[in-house]
Amino acid sequence: MQEVFNMPNFFCKATMRLELLKSILMGRHPFHGHASIFKCRSFCLPEVRQSNCLKAIKMQSRFHQLKRHCSPACSRTWRSWCPLAFAAALIVTIAGCAKRLEEHHAEHHLVKVTSAIAKDMQITEQYVSQIHSCRHIELRALESGYLEEIKIKEGQFVKKGDILFRVLATLYQARLESDIAEAQLVEIEYKNTKKLFEQKVVSEQEVALAQAKLAKANAKVKLAQAELNFTEVKAPFDGIIDRLRQQQGSLVAEGDILTTLSDNNVMWAYFNVPEARYLAYQQEVKDGQADVKVELVLANHTTFPLPGKITAIEADFNNTTGNIAFRADFPNPEQLLRHGQTGTILLHKTLKDAVVIPQRATFEILAKRFVYVVEPVPEGDGEGKDESEMADSHHAQAHTEDDDDDEKKDKKPSAKPAPKRPPLPHEKKPHDDKHHDDHLKKLSPEHHAEHHANTLKGIVRQREIEIRNEMDDIFIIRSGLKAGEKIVLEGVRQVRDGDEVEFEYIDPVEVLGHLKNKAE
Repeated sequence: MQEVFNMPNFFCKATMRLELLKSILMGRHPFHGHASIFKCRSFCLPEVRQSNCLKAIKMQSRFHQLKRHCSPACSRTWRSWCPLAFAAALIVTIAGCAKRLEEHHAEHHLVKVTSAIAKDMQITEQYVSQIHSCRHIELRALESGYLEEIKIKEGQFVKKGDILFRVLATLYQARLESDIAEAQLVEIEYKNTKKLFEQKVVSEQEVALAQAKLAKANAKVKLAQAELNFTEVKAPFDGIIDRLRQQQGSLVAEGDILTTLSDNNVMWAYFNVPEARYLAYQQEVKDGQADVKVELVLANHTTFPLPGKITAIEADFNNTTGNIAFRADFPNPEQLLRHGQTGTILLHKTLKDAVVIPQRATFEILAKRFVYVVEPVPEGDGEGKDESEMADSHHAQAHTEDDDDDEKKDKKPSAKPAPKRPPLPHEKKPHDDKHHDDHLKKLSPEHHAEHHANTLKGIVRQREIEIRNEMDDIFIIRSGLKAGEKIVLEGVRQVRDGDEVEFEYIDPVEVLGHLKNKAE
C-alpha cells in the first residue's frame, strides 16, 4: 500500500472513509475499475490486504448476478440493498484488518536472552618491546697507530681477556725501553748517594732527593708500559663480536670504534606502559596482587620458551607520549635472542570472579557501551500469576460475556473463531516471522515443548556499562552490570528501552562456549 496510518489515525478517519465508500457505491463518486480503489490515496487503509478487498468486490458482483435473474420487484429490492451489503462486507474486512493490526502491535518481540556470568578470567596485555643485551659495549682504540693485527672474526664468541686487536707498538716499545734505562741510571745515583751518607760525606737531604728521582723514573716506566699495553685490545667479558669497523692495516686514532661486544646470557626487553596502567600496577604491587606472567612473542609469531620477569621501571615519564618504560629480563642460554631484536611482550594476569558478557550483546552510542537488561514484568501486568489462575480468569470472563450477549452470539458467523485470550507466561504468541515459523515446524514435539518452556516475558531497560578488558568475543565489565542479570543477546536492534518482550533464555556457559560474532 502507498500509505500506512497508525491505529489512532485509523480509527479517527474511519467515519470519513465509510462515507466515501458509501458515495462510491451509490454512484456519486465515479471510479474506473477495481484497481482505482487501491490506488486512491484517500481510500488507502492500514494493513488492508488486496485479497480481502477483492473478496468484497466479488461479493458485489454476485449480488448483481442475482439481481439480473430476479423479478423487477426483487430487482428494486436488490438495488436498494446491494450497496448496503457491499458496505457491510467491506466494514467486516476493515474490522478484521484493524484487529490484525492491533494484534500485530500488541505482539511482543521474541528475543534471545542470556545473563552475565562471574568466572576467573586470564587477561592479556600486549606491548611492543625492544630487546637489548644486558651488557653491550663499543670496543675503541686506546692508542693511535696502524692496526697491525685482528685476532677475531665477526660473530665470534670470545672469552674474557682474549686479545682482539693489536696496534703497531714500535714507538711505544721504544719509549718503554728508554724510560727503563733512565730509571736504572737514577737507581745507581740513589745507591751512590746512600753510601756517601753512611760515610757522612753527604747530608740526609741528598739521599732524599736521589730517592725522589728514582720514584719518578719508575713511574715513567709504568706509564710507558701502560701505553704499550693499550696497543692490545682485550675482551672485558664473555660475549659475541659484532661487525668489524676497521680492517687490518688501517690507521686508527685514539677513540675510534673497532667493534662492539654483547653479553647475551640475559636479555632485557623494554616496553612502554601508559600512565594509568603504571598506577594500577603499583597498586597491585602494594596489595600483593602483582602476580603477572611475562611472555615474549618473537617476530615469527612464536613464543620464546622461557618466561620473563619484570625487574625494573625507569625513573622518568616520557612527557610526549605519556608512557614509562618497563624492563623484563629473559634468560638466554641458547643465545637465541640478540641485541636489537623486537618482539611483543604479553602480560598475563588472572582476574578472580570477573563479570563477563558476549560482545554481541552490547551496542555503542556516542563512544559509550550499552546493554539491554531484561527485568521482570510488574505484578500488575500479569507477571507472577500462575498459568492456571490466568486461564480460569479468562474463561470466566468469556462465559460472562456469552451469557449477557446471547443475541449477538447467534448473529455471529459460525466460522468466526472465538476471541483469543491474552498470552500466558511461558506461552509464545503468533507472529509474522516466517523464518522462525519454518524453524518451529521442523522441530520435534520434544523440541516444541522445550521451546515453549524456555519462553518467558520481561521488560528491557537500556543501561550503560564500563568495559575493563576486551578479549576476542567477550567483554570483562568494570561497572554497570552484575553477575546473574539477564541481558538481550540476539535482537538488540529489534527492541527499545521499555519494551515488553518475550524471550528465550540461553545458559551463559553455552553462549560463551560458541562465540563467533562481534558486537552489533
